[in-house]
Amino acid sequence: MAAKIPIPALAETAYTLKKGKRRKTFAEKEERRKETNRARFKSRIYIGMAFTRWRELREERHFQTDTDLALFLLDCYDNSSVTSSPSKFTHKPPGLPPLSTIEAESISERGEDILSEIEELEEDAEPQQLETSVSVNRTGADVNVKEFNDIRNSTIDWNGDTSDPTTVDDFNSDEDNATPLCVRTGGVESGQFRLDLLPGVSLDETVYGLMDQEESGPSADSGLPHKLEVLCEDDIVGHEASIVYHDSLKQLVTHLILPVKTCTAKDPAAQVECHASQPFEVKVTSQGTAAAVEWVCPSGHTVWSWTSQPSMKSGMQVGDFMLATNILLSGNNYEKVALLFKNMNMGMVDPKTFSLIQDTYCVETIKGFWEERRLHTVTKLCDKNLIVLGGGRTSSLGCYAKYCTYTAMDSDSKEILSIVNMDNMQAQKNSVIMETEAFIQTVDKLKGEIKIQEVCTDAHRQISALFSKGKYRESGISYSWDIWHGVKDLGKRLQVAGRSKGCSPILHWIKDICNHFWYCCKEAGNYDEFMSLWTAVLHHVTDEHEWATGACHHGPLPKNHSNIWIEQDSVAHRTLISVIMNQRWLKDVEKFLTFRSTEDLESFHSHISMYAPKRFSFSPHVYEARVLLAGLDYNHHVHRPAVKNRDGALVYRKVWNKRSRRWSLCTVKLPKDYSYIPDLQSAILRRRLADDEGREPADPGAPAASGASSQQETWSRYHTRITSSS
Repeated sequence: MAAKIPIPALAETAYTLKKGKRRKTFAEKEERRKETNRARFKSRIYIGMAFTRWRELREERHFQTDTDLALFLLDCYDNSSVTSSPSKFTHKPPGLPPLSTIEAESISERGEDILSEIEELEEDAEPQQLETSVSVNRTGADVNVKEFNDIRNSTIDWNGDTSDPTTVDDFNSDEDNATPLCVRTGGVESGQFRLDLLPGVSLDETVYGLMDQEESGPSADSGLPHKLEVLCEDDIVGHEASIVYHDSLKQLVTHLILPVKTCTAKDPAAQVECHASQPFEVKVTSQGTAAAVEWVCPSGHTVWSWTSQPSMKSGMQVGDFMLATNILLSGNNYEKVALLFKNMNMGMVDPKTFSLIQDTYCVETIKGFWEERRLHTVTKLCDKNLIVLGGGRTSSLGCYAKYCTYTAMDSDSKEILSIVNMDNMQAQKNSVIMETEAFIQTVDKLKGEIKIQEVCTDAHRQISALFSKGKYRESGISYSWDIWHGVKDLGKRLQVAGRSKGCSPILHWIKDICNHFWYCCKEAGNYDEFMSLWTAVLHHVTDEHEWATGACHHGPLPKNHSNIWIEQDSVAHRTLISVIMNQRWLKDVEKFLTFRSTEDLESFHSHISMYAPKRFSFSPHVYEARVLLAGLDYNHHVHRPAVKNRDGALVYRKVWNKRSRRWSLCTVKLPKDYSYIPDLQSAILRRRLADDEGREPADPGAPAASGASSQQETWSRYHTRITSSS
C-alpha cells in the first residue's frame, strides 16, 4: 500500500500578521495622523500674495523642493550676495523632505494620508525634461532656411517613389495634376542637412495660435449693486470671462443676504405692497449665453434680479455681442459653435441675432480696419520699384465659382498689398473672366499707389494678352510667369508624347528634362542663352555628350549610371524633338527667364481656407470680410521672429509635404499673438455704442434702414429670441 502524501502546510500570505503584531484601529491611525500633522504644521509659513513669485523663482532656479529654495535664499542673505548658482547648490536635507511651507491651508483639515503626500512630493521633485527641440545643424552655424527653400536651390522630382514612370497615371486622376512632378526644396544642397533628425510639424500647428489676455482685477462696489452697463469699449475688451455652472452659482447666491428685508412689489389690483419677508427663493436660468438669477418672494414677486454679463443700451447683453463678433473674427462657423454650446448644455446667441450683429456692425468695420492697415503697408513701399506677385483663388471646388479673390503680394517683403473680391454677378455670371476682371481692378488701383516694375502671375493667357496687345501694353510694366507652371506644362506635354506608339522611352526622361528646363531658366539671361542650353537635351538623351556646336555641361557620368537611352532618329527621338522645339511653346519661354515663383502667394491662398472654407457658403459681403480677416492675420504675423534655444541657436522642424511626399525644412517661429484683435473688437464696439446714440447702422449689401425706430424694434425682440433659444 502506497504511503500517504503529506498535506503541505497552508502558505503564509503577504498579508498574514506576524506574531506579536496587531492591526491598528482607525481611531489610532487618525490620532497618529493628527499628531504628525500638528508637528509638521509648526514648520509651515504663510507668505500670502508672495506665493506666485515664490513658485516662479523656484521654477526659474530649477529647485526641486521649497526647502532647497529657502536655504538658498538664506545663504544669499548671509553672504549679502545673490550670485549663487542653483546648479552648484548641493544641500540635501536629511531624511524625508518636509512638505511645502508655503500653503496657508491647515494640514489637520486635509484628509489625505501622510504617506500619499510624501509620494506626491517625491513625484513633484522629479526633474522634467522640457527641451524637445533638435538642432539640425551639426557644424555649429545656423542654417539659412530662406536659402534652403529658395527655388534656385531646388530641383524637380517625382511625387514619392516612382521607379516605374509608366505608372504615373496611378497617382492622380485629375488632369491638372496628372504629371507627378514636384519641386523638392533644398535639392541642390540636401546632403548638408539631416532632416530625419527633426520632429515633424502638423498642419494644425502651422495655421492656428494663442492670444494672451490682459489681467483685470476685481472691482469692489458698496451697497445694493446696480446692473453693470458697458459705456465704452474699454469696459469689456480684454476682460476675462469664465464658464459658470448653474449649480455652483446657486450654491453661492443662496448664502447671500439681500439688504432688502421685505418684498416691495405691489399687487396690481389692490395696489398694496407685498411685505413678504425673507427667505426668498433663488432661481437660476439662462438668457442667451448669460446666467440670470432671480430672488422670488413667497407670493411670486421678483425682489431683485442679476445677470452674469454687463449690458449695453437697448438691453443687449455684451457677452452675446462679443460671442457673435468673435465667431467671425476667429474664422469659425456659427453652426459648429452652436453645436458645441448645445453639447455643453449652454445658452447660445440666436442665429438671427448673430446675423444682425455680423452684417450691421462687423463687416463694414473689418473693411475699414483692413484698408487702414493696407494703406500703412503701401506707404512704406511707395518709394521702391516693386515686383508684384499676383494670383487668384476661387471660392468653390468646381469650375462654376461664385467668388474670385485676387491677391497682390510684394515679392521682397511678402506682405499683401491688395485683395480684390469679385462676384460672378459682376462678371455677367461668367466664372472664366472673373480672375481677369479682378486683376484689372488690382493693377489699376496699385498703379496710383506704388511703383510697379514687374508683375508675376501663373500662366494665364487672358492676363498675358493684356500686356502683349491689350490695356497694359504701353504701361512700362514687365510681365512674367511663375516658373513652376512652365515645368508643369512641359511635364504634361512630355507625358502625352510618351503615350504614343513607340515613344515609351520618353516617360523615363520626364523628370530629367523638366530639371534641365528648370536649370536653363535659372542660368540663362536671355532667349539665345536659353536655346543654346536647352537644345543640348536632344543630344544627351541619345548618349551623345559632345557634338560639333557644343557639349553637355555636366561632369563625367558615374560608371554605374544606367538609363534608357533613346535611339537617334527613332520615332521616340523625333517625337521628343517636336515637343522640345515646339515654336508655339517656345514663344512664351521668355516669361519664365526671370525665374519668379508665387509659392508664398499660394501659401496665403491656403490660409484663406481658415476663414472662408470652400465647403461653406457665405453672402458676398461676409465672404469679403472673412478674406480680409485672413489678410490681416497674414500681414500681422508674416515677420514673426524665430524661436531660439538656450544656446541662442535657431530651432528647426521638418514639415511633410503631402503633394511631393517629402520633408522640407522650416524655422520654428514664435506663436501668433493676434494683438490686432483687441483693436478690431474696440472698433466694432464703438460702432455698436454709437448706434445706440441715434446713428443708423450700415447694412452691407442691403438698402439703408428706414430709421432708428426700426432698429429699436429689432433690438426690442432680442430677449424673446435668446430666451427661446436657451
